[in-house]
Amino acid sequence: MSDMLPKLMDMLLDRAQKAGADAADAVVAGGFGHSVSVRLGEVESIERSEDHDIGLRVFVGKRNASISTSRLDEDSIAELAERAVAMARCAPEDPFAGLADTALLATDIPDLDICDPDEPDAETLKAEAMEAEDAARSMPGISNSEGGSSSHGMVDVMIATSAGFSGRYQRSSSGISAMVLAEKNGVMERDYDYTSAVWRSDLEKPADIGRRAAERTLSRLGATRPPTGSYPVIYDARISRSIAGHVASAINGSAIARGTSFLKDKMDQKIAADGISLVDDPLRPRGMGSSPFDGEGLPRRRRIMVEDGVLKGWFLDLASARQLGLDPTGNAGRGVGGPPSAGPSNWIMEPGQLTRDELIAGVEEGFLVTEMIGSSVSLITGDYSRGAAGFWIRDGKISHPVTEATIAGNLKDMLMHMTLADDLDLTKSTAAPSLRIDGMTVAGA
Repeated sequence: MSDMLPKLMDMLLDRAQKAGADAADAVVAGGFGHSVSVRLGEVESIERSEDHDIGLRVFVGKRNASISTSRLDEDSIAELAERAVAMARCAPEDPFAGLADTALLATDIPDLDICDPDEPDAETLKAEAMEAEDAARSMPGISNSEGGSSSHGMVDVMIATSAGFSGRYQRSSSGISAMVLAEKNGVMERDYDYTSAVWRSDLEKPADIGRRAAERTLSRLGATRPPTGSYPVIYDARISRSIAGHVASAINGSAIARGTSFLKDKMDQKIAADGISLVDDPLRPRGMGSSPFDGEGLPRRRRIMVEDGVLKGWFLDLASARQLGLDPTGNAGRGVGGPPSAGPSNWIMEPGQLTRDELIAGVEEGFLVTEMIGSSVSLITGDYSRGAAGFWIRDGKISHPVTEATIAGNLKDMLMHMTLADDLDLTKSTAAPSLRIDGMTVAGA
């Protein structure tokens, strides 16, 4: 199938223009996924999927429509193009939608080392899943298992436009995980650990994943509710990236253009504490969110979005850039089912100078959050409230596990009262170190 992608793209764009489109772009995304899950030492499932889907967007004057299918024969493609053009003629006018000018299109496609040619077989995946679960179950005190798993997949993406752009890349991903349970006084706790990477050689060892899953589960036994009050809250690195994610959503060009972000009027202003910087880096080698061009065929580039607490930019696709009267930033993402939309790639909150232990040692009494439960976050006002579990800190040391807590605040204040640790993990597309936010409301007992 892979050798047919260029021909398929040419056919899509040709049929769209013959059906009456003034312009068009198309995306083909396909590949495979392979996973093995085990539980209690037995294989629970072996799954493999292979597919290709195509998406077509057509423009008729200022009107446009998007359509997708998994049927790749010539007759289906001709029918798809005709339906897309018919849909566009009925759509409302959109003065901001359209293809990129030729001068804006990417011409240099960099090699980002994001496709691992090593494809493991089912036996290899099974062995990794077994090793992770066995290591977890071997820890004294572990009473049951939700299982271990190992997976590998590859996606093949090609984007082409009637304006002359054509680009293609492949990206692989692998992962290993384990989740186990333990019980104390009739109360059961569970926790997990996982590793993920673009290249399999960058994965952590399965036994280390299982061991940490067990240690985390056992550490949660005997949890109580925390006191209610205003306390420092430390986000463990495993969940701190959610804060970075909220910032990314708040500086999305579509939200800014609609006026639905609490940061809409904050360009070039202080939005976070000194030392807080966030970078979008789509060109990082072996990055989980890396790609050599964006979903509209524009070149990618590294951008400092927040520098030393000051907001420096929005995530813009072509439509939101036109609406705001700005230049696009090469941040468009694209699926087969709809038009492009702006967003981050490898979104990184840069680390601080303190270790995680030093961050904890600076807290007389507070809450170390290791798990988030549910979400009530308004990106319009910044109001923030989430369920949480983790550990209570007393006199700069972890005292005991806590559960059934709620932490609340406002993102405007939270960002201004943030201190970062140095334990940044760059294996995820959104990454942040452990961080402390002072003065949050904790509700428990």
